[in-house]
Amino acid sequence: MSPRSLIFLKSLVILILFHGDWVSGRDIHDVLPEYGFPKGLLPNNAVSYTLSSDGAFTVQLQDPCYVYWEDQLVYYHTLIKGTLTYGSVSHVSGIQAQKLFLWLPVTGITLHQDSGMLQFFVGALSQTLPAADFQDVPGCSRTPLLPL
Repeated sequence: MSPRSLIFLKSLVILILFHGDWVSGRDIHDVLPEYGFPKGLLPNNAVSYTLSSDGAFTVQLQDPCYVYWEDQLVYYHTLIKGTLTYGSVSHVSGIQAQKLFLWLPVTGITLHQDSGMLQFFVGALSQTLPAADFQDVPGCSRTPLLPL
């Protein structure tokens, strides 16, 4: 086997090991419901993700962007990390929510299955919103413009 073929084969194996679901055609929006979450927690520009057996994940976005949810502006970095288990996302990095004039990190999300509510932890604060509000995958904007 030529050195070039060997490098290609090693690269292919690494890609399959670390992006197995992505290679098979599944994206992160298909995986979220398996953990109790609506598919619309992340914007539509996710290009790849990894999810390890211990729940550690990374999501790569095409570009950083803003999503406006009802009365809440949220910023997504190009790399989002955390730990995903059924009904819980913890140790989140890469997502910020605007509160008044401050940008605060979203550090976790908990599903309250009995009430159908999601509790978002933002800094020392939390906010509870209906999971139904996140059923559709949102588009995102490069600028923090509010909808008309």
